[in-house]
Amino acid sequence: MRRLTVVQLLPALESGGVERSTLEIADALVRAGHRAIVVSKGGRLLPPLEALGAEHVALDIGRKSPLTFRHVPALRKLFREVDADIVHARSRLPAWLGWFALRGIGDKPPHFVTTAHGLNSPSRYSAIMARGERVICVSQAVREYLLRHYPNSDPARLAVIPRGIDPVAFPRAPMPDPQARARIAARHPQLGGAGPLLLLPGRGTRLKGHADAIALLANLRASGLDARLWMPGAQQDGREAYIAELEELASEAGVEDAIAISETTPAIAQAYAASDLVLQLSRKPESFGRTVIEALSVGRPVLGWAHGGVGELLRELQPRGAVPPFDAAALAAAARELLAHPPAAVTMQAYRLQAMQEATLGLYRSLVDA
Repeated sequence: MRRLTVVQLLPALESGGVERSTLEIADALVRAGHRAIVVSKGGRLLPPLEALGAEHVALDIGRKSPLTFRHVPALRKLFREVDADIVHARSRLPAWLGWFALRGIGDKPPHFVTTAHGLNSPSRYSAIMARGERVICVSQAVREYLLRHYPNSDPARLAVIPRGIDPVAFPRAPMPDPQARARIAARHPQLGGAGPLLLLPGRGTRLKGHADAIALLANLRASGLDARLWMPGAQQDGREAYIAELEELASEAGVEDAIAISETTPAIAQAYAASDLVLQLSRKPESFGRTVIEALSVGRPVLGWAHGGVGELLRELQPRGAVPPFDAAALAAAARELLAHPPAAVTMQAYRLQAMQEATLGLYRSLVDA
């Protein structure tokens, strides 16, 4: 098989699921002997990308301004010079720039692939993500969303390739894991004790459902459980007013001594291991829900609102944790049941990183071979 040249387009290389997937596919390409090129503004993940053996071209193709379209000729020139086989766009504005660059490239242009990483608001602007020769959907929920809002899309072009995790990074932990819990309690003493620890990882935004988690904690403690709650990632610069709001909610509910609101933890696998129940309470449907498969890989039950990609994963992998959205009574009942009777560990072969990488490279090859 001949060597492929794949150019991935995204705004920047800072953090997030889009960036993580970009590096994961670049790594798979290089290890398979192909050429991996990434076009972005750059960012803190640039050194790890280059350490993989991938190449980077610095262009600010994610800045929402008409001036950004001045990069179209530069992209067209790049595609020609590297003799690109695949142009893979992972975000809306970079996808538009790639689309226009390809339109003027002449005979046998590179194949155009998009990945719908999120459930973007339907619009002509967002429609570009459904216009690839192949459209990678990170979940069945995303595929159904695109077909519902862009009914002219050819279903045959939409390929569901779920995100994957490296099981080595999220190894199975004993249940319970007193050593992991002790390490967390050493940093956050209010999380000590013999009662169950609830974990809600997520950014400091109302969309992540922190208020729902606090209400759940209050319910469990009122029923006699010495439950504790840790919300790593909620503490962020510029979110002080929101954190003060959460602290006030906790105080009003009488659970302020049983809760820790902290910055993101770099050891998220250890955080899962320390917990007894992981929460995924996003108020807005998410496209996938990586937290679900990470926690299940470690061997922890997950409880979440059954909508979007999170609901899809829970219904498939751990149905007892899927709760009708925003039903607080059902959430509390399910939490008590999962804590009393943790479900058996699940096998997630389809959600391993290697499966995602192989499926994506297979999609590239199918286009080129065709």
